[in-house]
Amino acid sequence: MTIKHTDAIVVGGGWASSILAKELREAGLSVVMLERGPERKTAVEGAYPGSIDELRGAIRHRLFQNPAKSTVTIRNTIDQTALPYRQLAAFLPGEGVGGAGLHWSGVHFRVAPDDLNLRTKITQRYGEKFIPQDMNLQDYGVTYEELEPFFDKAEKVFGTSGEPYKINGEIVGKGNIFSPSRSDRFPLPAMQDVYTAHLFRKASEAAGYNPYSLPAANASAQYTNPYGAQMGPCNFCGYCSGYDCYMYSKASPNVNILPALRQDPGFTLVTEAYVLRVNLDSDKKKATGVTYLDQNTNREVTLNADLVILGAFQFNNVHLMLLSGIGQPYDPVQNTGVIGRNFVYQTITTSRAWLSPDKYTNVFVGAGGAGVAIDDFNSDNFDHGPLGFIGGSPVWVNQAGVKPIAAALGGPGGNAPRWGTGFKEAMTETYRHSMTIDAHGSNMAYRDVYLDLDPTWKDSYGQPLLRMTFTWKENDIRMNQYVVGRIEPIMKELGATRYHLAKLEHGELFDTRRYQTTHLGGGAIMGTDPKTSALNRYLQSWDVSNVFVIGSNAFPQGMGYNPTGMVAALAYWAAHHIRTTYLKNPGPLVQL
Repeated sequence: MTIKHTDAIVVGGGWASSILAKELREAGLSVVMLERGPERKTAVEGAYPGSIDELRGAIRHRLFQNPAKSTVTIRNTIDQTALPYRQLAAFLPGEGVGGAGLHWSGVHFRVAPDDLNLRTKITQRYGEKFIPQDMNLQDYGVTYEELEPFFDKAEKVFGTSGEPYKINGEIVGKGNIFSPSRSDRFPLPAMQDVYTAHLFRKASEAAGYNPYSLPAANASAQYTNPYGAQMGPCNFCGYCSGYDCYMYSKASPNVNILPALRQDPGFTLVTEAYVLRVNLDSDKKKATGVTYLDQNTNREVTLNADLVILGAFQFNNVHLMLLSGIGQPYDPVQNTGVIGRNFVYQTITTSRAWLSPDKYTNVFVGAGGAGVAIDDFNSDNFDHGPLGFIGGSPVWVNQAGVKPIAAALGGPGGNAPRWGTGFKEAMTETYRHSMTIDAHGSNMAYRDVYLDLDPTWKDSYGQPLLRMTFTWKENDIRMNQYVVGRIEPIMKELGATRYHLAKLEHGELFDTRRYQTTHLGGGAIMGTDPKTSALNRYLQSWDVSNVFVIGSNAFPQGMGYNPTGMVAALAYWAAHHIRTTYLKNPGPLVQL
């Protein structure tokens, strides 16, 4: 590559970076996208049948980050020594063009408006003392009404399937009664219910709850998005999460945005480009560009730019800010600094119902974003006062397709034998006649849960690894236990022959050995006070005004919903203000 200067550098090749690259090209800027992984084109790497090879995909982690090159270190508490996360299990960051946006499932939520100003809402409804002393509860600094046009834009780009409840304040359908009003319908009708989702819909309604179809970035019909990118209808093959979609049915940067960018001469994609740092001027108030390692030649390259966008995976954005000296690192003892503060995750537990032998659940069928959910115990949709916790969970049946190896490794559950004839019989029964129900919940931020640079361990490039200090807190455990308890009436309405309610236990520590979710957040959060946030409400660094940091790193606390829809809306929100305000007068953006 011979480019020495470009108008804008975008770090990362996933949803956030692709959205910003497209928006900045529309504004007339030359854009270079730097992706540390390989090229991935759906027509090549995602072609059938190789794309649905479970051994290649889920077991050998074709689309995921290689922890042998760079990883994070993890510990539960400050007094422990962190150790490297050497084998992918608990969470699965993506690598290569498309990033996590290539291997995600497709569940495409907006946001519960109360979650955007959670501290204000909790204080108003329950009082300041309801917030635990060590909980860093914060508002985002932006409202749902401000973000609504950008949620709508993202859904049209993603080709999202769903059923609305309210449009412009009027009830128009059988969607989620707890959802805020929309300005327009979903681009596509809701996905059809698989059998288990159908059963869950009937049972949860009989239990007195309010079921609705999950909003899914899996196309329920043929669709062409505003960029001219085409999608085909989903065939419920079950290969969404962890796979690139050979049907072009699951939204991804590779299908929905990059085809338009690849044809644009003002856009340059550089793969195998591992960004080592953002370069700053002598005052550390302005970024001059980045230095990256060309992994094909093993040479460092400096690329200069007027604008730098960090749009990589959540903790990679935080890592780059710490390595580059952008903002003050967080110190949990002194409670000072902001970079690494408010690291959050999500709680998720999976309960199982076994049904009668005449009910075949066909769990190999599925779509990543399709399913049926209830929001009765999400966000602030219920009275937390007598319960003593903050947060909540959607509850859903999201049958995404259970593959053979995953089924065998997961085992039959319950009290079945671990090997032999009894194991095989239980495995067959579970695979053919059972269904799972998830409680997919929020996780609050705490003073002693954070990210920083590890003092001991380094990556293969000689740089300190990012250290993650995290475990479950009593607030989140109580929330999970309460919500899981509300699943029991559904189990009874299902007519389950037996069931297992899975929940977090008091004192339980975060366990990296089993998959939970890749929905990490926080660490470089947005807000209105530079003393407690790394970014302003436009996702602009308080300290280096020509650096914008886009991703779930901006979330002040974890929400019950999947983060991708919120990340996309924030990306379009930030891009709008870069285009309409920043480019006309570069510098810190004041609240408009």
